[in-house]
Amino acid sequence: MPAAFSDPVWCKPQTVASYRSELSGGGTVDAVVVGGGIMGLSTALHAARAGLSVQVLEAGALGQGASGLNGGQVIPGLKYDPEWLIEHFGRERGEALIAFAASTADAVFDLIRDEKLAVPFTRNGWIQAAHTETALKAAANRDRQWRARGADVRLLDGAEIAAMTGAKNYHGGWLDRRAGIIDPLAYTLELARAAASAGARIAEQQKVVKLDKEGALWRVSTQSGAELRAKSVVLATNAYTDGLLPGLARTIVPLHSFQIATAPLPAGLASAILPGGQAVSDSRRILVYYRKSGDGRLVLGGRGRMALPSSAADWAHLERALVRLYPALADVAIEKRWFGRVAMTPDHLPHLHEPEKGLLAVVGCQGRGVGLMSALGRRMADYLAGGDPGQLPFPLSPIRPIPFHAFRQIGVAATIAWYRALDAFER
Repeated sequence: MPAAFSDPVWCKPQTVASYRSELSGGGTVDAVVVGGGIMGLSTALHAARAGLSVQVLEAGALGQGASGLNGGQVIPGLKYDPEWLIEHFGRERGEALIAFAASTADAVFDLIRDEKLAVPFTRNGWIQAAHTETALKAAANRDRQWRARGADVRLLDGAEIAAMTGAKNYHGGWLDRRAGIIDPLAYTLELARAAASAGARIAEQQKVVKLDKEGALWRVSTQSGAELRAKSVVLATNAYTDGLLPGLARTIVPLHSFQIATAPLPAGLASAILPGGQAVSDSRRILVYYRKSGDGRLVLGGRGRMALPSSAADWAHLERALVRLYPALADVAIEKRWFGRVAMTPDHLPHLHEPEKGLLAVVGCQGRGVGLMSALGRRMADYLAGGDPGQLPFPLSPIRPIPFHAFRQIGVAATIAWYRALDAFER
């Protein structure tokens, strides 16, 4: 794919460590983490802080996957509201999940503060924008549930959301002040720096191709021929999961999230669009999400085609959404286009697996990956150090491949097209 179509707005920090790809042979580590994204690096950082020896193996380069290519929205919570979680998980587990979900944005901003990460951020909240009266009623229900638990949230009427977003045609919305925005590439690379500083070893360009159990240890083999032995292995590959753990890749549907960034907005437009610096996601079936970048661009993303993009036309649906929201931006150039791969689980919840003792896997971010995986990495490290499943917010579950998985993406593509058509009729 031409470089012009993989050009994110996010920039690497001025000083980025170079992680040696060579691996020292011999010896045993407490944990090998496969995948150098937010989940893997958060796990490595917290495990190293707990005194464990950790080796991170990244198949490519740090930040080149979805962790460094997402929209940088740090949103607490899950796809489901508190009452649903209690109904489906029971009172004890449900309340624990609610408390965990409420903490995920804090996990990111606390890490930035405590580890002194050089990550640009703004913490002025996230707006869930309601494009219909039905969506606004759902937002009111969500507001009621979270306010009852003391969350710093507020329902917005039509005038308030128009003033806060500068966008057209919203009926109202919901403001969650716990949320914020970051530069996701800087965050990913700074997590790596902090993890390395804590004692974790990190190797890029080291694809893991085989896992074998040898007594109480795991033998981890890489494509380069290197072998390591570890007491535990954590697979943190999410949407980039392959056949390393049989059946795991068939439990998720990988999707592409496309994004565009305008040229820096002229002063008059910049002051009217998202003047408070919030992030926004709308309530459409095929939602769009947007924010301003540190250099004053409007960044907008949404679901893209299932195949890899081949031309600028593959981002045309986002350009139409941009002008629908902000007609005044029709003549502002789109300067950057990029995409990342994300993973969808059938129940829209993260899945944690331990098919054999010491072999752990995590899949499914559901659009909340920055906060969710940062917080989950700490819990995973606690589990590695202590071995108590109660330290994990989600129950460990069996690997259950999606029936007829080979056809699932075709069905998802058709569903996306149908939902997009329905959204077009709802104004």
